[in-house]
Amino acid sequence: MSSPDLHIQAEDLLRAQLAEWPMAGSNYAALDGVRVREIDIDGIIMKVQFNPARIVSSGAKVDAASLKARPCFLCGSNRPAQQRGLPWGDYTVLINPFPIFPRHFTIPLNAHTEQRIAGRIGHMMSMAIALDGYTVFYNGPRCGASAPDHMHFQAGNTDFLTLPQAAGQSRLSESVCVGSARLSTVAGMPMGVLVIDAETAADGESLFAALYDSLPQPSDGEEPMMNLLCYACGSGVRLIVIPRLRHRPSCYGSDGTDTMLISPASVDLGGVFITPLEKDFDALTADRIKEILAEVCMTPGQVSAVADAVRNNIER
Repeated sequence: MSSPDLHIQAEDLLRAQLAEWPMAGSNYAALDGVRVREIDIDGIIMKVQFNPARIVSSGAKVDAASLKARPCFLCGSNRPAQQRGLPWGDYTVLINPFPIFPRHFTIPLNAHTEQRIAGRIGHMMSMAIALDGYTVFYNGPRCGASAPDHMHFQAGNTDFLTLPQAAGQSRLSESVCVGSARLSTVAGMPMGVLVIDAETAADGESLFAALYDSLPQPSDGEEPMMNLLCYACGSGVRLIVIPRLRHRPSCYGSDGTDTMLISPASVDLGGVFITPLEKDFDALTADRIKEILAEVCMTPGQVSAVADAVRNNIER
């Protein structure tokens, strides 16, 4: 699956699709007019974007009955006629027709397979290295994925997000190493964040497997709840892991003065909260964001305990 110029090919695909697919072209042009503001959360800058087109994702029904009732929009046979893709191993790079980023891609597995990261973190890391300048991200099936029935990644230009910069080297506290891979906790964040830095995807995959096994395992057999962001960093790759406790916050909804149509996923936790409703864009405050993060994410103390468990398991 090696393709060092994948980012160039992907950008060529984006330009071609915007010229030949009117709906996608219109949605990307609309990004120039979206409202964005910044919120300081104890020294960490987060952005809020008012993006009405994203209601298809934030408001998606992901219960089993709803998923069964609709055709899978990531399967090749169900995609719009205008949508073309770029093959990459067992995946296909597609432009996302409902963008958040100025350059936004969805990368589904070719086979219709449930959203699961086990056995695929190496794919994600290799993809991030090939897509230099982009962050590849993964939303767990109960962590913001609007298509939990079809395995997929997404990617967007890294400079759009604020978390990669906030989780800088000065905030990292190394916990354990496996080969060239290092697991660290991140200090000073409003939620618990773990980072794996690796020189190779293989070493990163080994350390992630140990982390995966140390996260709380749901009793229903689902994978541990998490959001992942991955990008090339120096001569290697960096994986940001944000363990989750809950799918959606208690304020989730579109009716009533106390509700907000906010379903946090990797982009939101990566520093850009997406609000498809203008009332939520205007009402969102630093305190409300902290409340949402406290509900859906682990605390820094909890992820430190996870890092300790990884170290203890490896050192046995």
